[in-house]
Amino acid sequence: MKVVILAGGFGTRISEESHLKPKPMIEIGEKPILWHIMKMYSSYGYNEFVICCGYKQHVIKEWFADYYLINSDVTFDFSRGDNQMIVHNNSLEPWKVTLVDTGLRTMTGGRVKRVAEYLGDGPFMLTYGDGVADIDIPALIAFHEEHKGLVTITCAQPASRFGNLDIHDNGYVTSFREKSTADTGWVNAGFMVVEPELIDLIDGDSTVLEKYPLEEAARRGGLSAYRHHGFWQCMDTMREKEKLEELWSSGKAPWKLW
Repeated sequence: MKVVILAGGFGTRISEESHLKPKPMIEIGEKPILWHIMKMYSSYGYNEFVICCGYKQHVIKEWFADYYLINSDVTFDFSRGDNQMIVHNNSLEPWKVTLVDTGLRTMTGGRVKRVAEYLGDGPFMLTYGDGVADIDIPALIAFHEEHKGLVTITCAQPASRFGNLDIHDNGYVTSFREKSTADTGWVNAGFMVVEPELIDLIDGDSTVLEKYPLEEAARRGGLSAYRHHGFWQCMDTMREKEKLEELWSSGKAPWKLW
């Protein structure tokens, strides 16, 4: 099963770094968050990726073009008047990566439709290029197959950023709860499993995946939610980037499944 990653947006909410590179190329532990996402899937044996590029797509393409060289020990031999490169060893993942220019201003649904020719006839996985988790991918796929719908979305409960107060009419606080996942609802965490028929519900570049296609799938009874109770974190802001960086630096990154 192929993995499609949406990596074409502008990343305006983390513009401190995204003015220089696409958000999926912002680094956690000296590796783009895109790499972390791919390593998660790869740890379960899913090694074929289709990346939906857009904003500053050349940065993503150049990174992968250099990936073999950067991760190899090499000797450059100029002694005979030519440029001979001898590769001694490398530490590469068994990845096949297709990078597709899906347009600068194309919406999420439109990006998926633009890569349809690279997906084959079967179901595929789809996620956003800015979120990591410790999701059990085989369990997610089994859940999707059991429910036999068009799409399964992984949902998560992010922790509230603030403590919660219950306030009586007289102004006194009757209880105080520190921030907790129990105080937030379930949100779309990405990590979807998608049947190819969903692409028929995407009109074109202006289609937002999270609007008509998923709304229509729900109306037809074909949208399922896989509840993930473990770690999930998106990287929309510098504060969230710093949180992920701290986890990685501590050696306790929950998404490091490899």
